[in-house]
Amino acid sequence: MGLHVVLYQPEIPQNTGNIARTCVVLGASLHIIEPTGFSMSDKMVKRAGLDYWDILDLNVYKNFDHFLKDNHEPLVYCMTTKSTALYHEVEYPNPCYLLFGQETAGLPQFIHKAYGNTSFRLPMVDHPKARSLNLSNAVAAVCYEVLRQWDFPGLQ
Repeated sequence: MGLHVVLYQPEIPQNTGNIARTCVVLGASLHIIEPTGFSMSDKMVKRAGLDYWDILDLNVYKNFDHFLKDNHEPLVYCMTTKSTALYHEVEYPNPCYLLFGQETAGLPQFIHKAYGNTSFRLPMVDHPKARSLNLSNAVAAVCYEVLRQWDFPGLQ
């Protein structure tokens, strides 16, 4: 299966650990673009990911350009609150690279410009204090939609 979760400069170790665990149980690969706001050996990352780290397909990159080069310029789908397209309206190809931004800042402008036509969002209430969903929850919601479209390959 070709489900790839890509985290752009994640900041919160517990979120990354939870996402790692989600990737393992869904058979997805996890790609982390540095710098991160923590050390990958941080005990909070390890604790959130439980004992799943040794079975995780984990790839770490120095920057976004290295990610693109190492993955042969993949088609990237970007999660952003700035998109008008909803996550369930997108037809996700296999393989699929889902890109998620920093918890506090989202994705940088250069990525919005490059991938604006493959961006999507989750629906939320319209309230100034409800700015975004927790990153690990957003990743899980979108991954399950992709897998639903693919008829949950390899899952029971």
